[in-house]
Amino acid sequence: MGNHEKLTKLMKRGSDFLGVKYPILCGAMTWISEPKLVAAVANHDCFGCLAGGNAPTEVLQNYIAETKRLTDKPFAVNLITIAPAYKEHLAMIKDMDVPYIIFAGSFPKEKEVEAAKATGAKVLCFASTVSIAERMIKFGADGIILEGSEAGGHIGHVSSVILMQQVLYKFSDQIPMFMAGGMSTGKMMAHALLMGAAGVQLGTRFVMTEEANVHKKFKDVFIRANARDAISTPQYDSKLPVVAVRALRNKGMDNFGKLQLELLKGMEAGTIHRADAQEEVEKYWMGALRRAAVEGDIDYGSLMAGQSVGLVDKVVPIRELVAELLDDGEKTLCDITKILA
Repeated sequence: MGNHEKLTKLMKRGSDFLGVKYPILCGAMTWISEPKLVAAVANHDCFGCLAGGNAPTEVLQNYIAETKRLTDKPFAVNLITIAPAYKEHLAMIKDMDVPYIIFAGSFPKEKEVEAAKATGAKVLCFASTVSIAERMIKFGADGIILEGSEAGGHIGHVSSVILMQQVLYKFSDQIPMFMAGGMSTGKMMAHALLMGAAGVQLGTRFVMTEEANVHKKFKDVFIRANARDAISTPQYDSKLPVVAVRALRNKGMDNFGKLQLELLKGMEAGTIHRADAQEEVEKYWMGALRRAAVEGDIDYGSLMAGQSVGLVDKVVPIRELVAELLDDGEKTLCDITKILA
């Protein structure tokens, strides 16, 4: 890695806030962002986020302790507000001396943000619309992860380009904001920083590192995929709500659409109650991410991926990924300087 003078200057706010050299976040991906990956990211001077997911409280507690054994650098613990053990996670974390807490899944209540901050941790919240960003700032969030719909996993419905104009420009002087969703290259990172972002979060790119402990088939299908293959789960009727998740289209995704249509017909015919139909929808993907990422079921498992999967064509070590991002980001800033000279 060469000299990154211009990039370092733009990164200073995010670096100071996160306590790392480079404010490049590895998104908290359930079954993927485990202690070894989080520690590897941190030990390469970036910011790792440990996925709480649906883990039993004792398991998450052990994950936090293991991550601390593997790195002495700052990292975050990601708490899913809709997880069964969420309240237990939040209660447990006060005794774990965690420097950063990130709320995800849905949006935390004001008292939950206060409880997290009372542990001494800095709190980051996701925002996918301007109104959510305003609410999280009002609740006392220390930082915002502004996530566009291009991202993988659970998503909102507004693209990163719009969120930059609608939210980043408006609030970046008030609170550190980190761009997520479609962030995949050093060039894009440099432009996001120029627009006021304190840093960027990547998910799909970190899946495609040697340190990410996921099944080879999972990585292989990412290499073959195009950006258009990463689609949002369909919802055919508001009578049967579906939380949008972006993943690669496969047989499991196609069957999920068929299931909804069958359930809607059943609801119309009166052969199934709405509550039971909703339960069937929510139950469908249960364990599906684990089946794909851990067991290698790429046909029926959930292949959560952002549209940036179309920019990925190989597996690299984290060291190489970070070097690429920094070198390309610095080159971009140098090119811009020349244009404006």
